[in-house]
Amino acid sequence: MTSANKDPHDSDPGSLISYSADHLANQFLIAMPGMVDPNFANSVVYLFEHNERGAMGLVVNKPTEVNLATLFDKIELKLEIAPLLDQPVYFGGPVQIERGFVLHESNPHLSYSSSLIIPGGLTMTTSKDVLEAVALGNGPRKFLMTLGYAGWGAGQLEEEITLNGWMNVPLSHEQMTEVIFNTPSSQRYEKTMRHLGFDLSHLSGEAGHA
Repeated sequence: MTSANKDPHDSDPGSLISYSADHLANQFLIAMPGMVDPNFANSVVYLFEHNERGAMGLVVNKPTEVNLATLFDKIELKLEIAPLLDQPVYFGGPVQIERGFVLHESNPHLSYSSSLIIPGGLTMTTSKDVLEAVALGNGPRKFLMTLGYAGWGAGQLEEEITLNGWMNVPLSHEQMTEVIFNTPSSQRYEKTMRHLGFDLSHLSGEAGHA
């Protein structure tokens, strides 16, 4: 975890509000059958940033073998809240896999030193103080912890969507939090697809362009 920056691009979280209407922050990306990158096959990504410089997000359906008890022990925090001990740490993406990201619901009464508040969506925190609060029992009620993130350069995500690598999925806040926090990780991909009315068996892996 790091508290050096407000977010990985050092941007002002409030600036997200001014982005054009077609920006994809606070949406899911779901990998299409044509996705060839093994890091992202069958993945659901929550995008927390998308602008002219690129996009960033967290994979939310790939738990690792590391649980919170092990992670907290490594960072010298004592976690004694039984329901959380076995909660998995997720693979958030292949960039900076040594760095921790906590995705949680926004709460005006809780603030941490390095958070990006996604307008209309969730909060992504990278500072250790959120885990200190969790250990004390006064942190976010629902959260997902990842190591690493997914990143795209300028125009890269748009190109991958055009080539049928990804489909963006705009859902309501309630639907999105239901998928991330209340659905078993093995069912998050299928559940996100169902919100679109798609049958996985009918999807083609071929590119969706002429």
